[in-house]
Amino acid sequence: MLDTNVIVAAMRSPDGASAALLRAARRGAITLLANVALALEYEATCRLAEHRLAAGLTEAEVMVFVDAVIALAEPVQSHYLWRPQLRDPGDELVLEAAVNGRAAAIVTFNRRDFGSAPARFGLELLTPAEAIRRIRA
Repeated sequence: MLDTNVIVAAMRSPDGASAALLRAARRGAITLLANVALALEYEATCRLAEHRLAAGLTEAEVMVFVDAVIALAEPVQSHYLWRPQLRDPGDELVLEAAVNGRAAAIVTFNRRDFGSAPARFGLELLTPAEAIRRIRA
């Protein structure tokens, strides 16, 4: 389960750990999960001028990137809403998709923002670099 900031980092830095996670998903080494709300959050955040310009992408290129990420993801139906668990509504979307999709982990730069909530659902919190190390081990 990739948090929105990890997706933006992959778009902005194609050589970083976040982008390596997307390549791992493309190879089938990991499974991405997303529900409709999280997919819309990915799109809205990636389309922000701040991120688009930092990535050096046009609006159309951003949409190709977002469409490709969403196409990689396994769809998750949200049967139960677990909110509120966290302060940030965007992080709630990540947690909700992870819980409903029975993810093993949430990959994020925001460990502090997620706090202990993921552990209550049996989810690990990993940084992109930690997740890549696990995949390679």
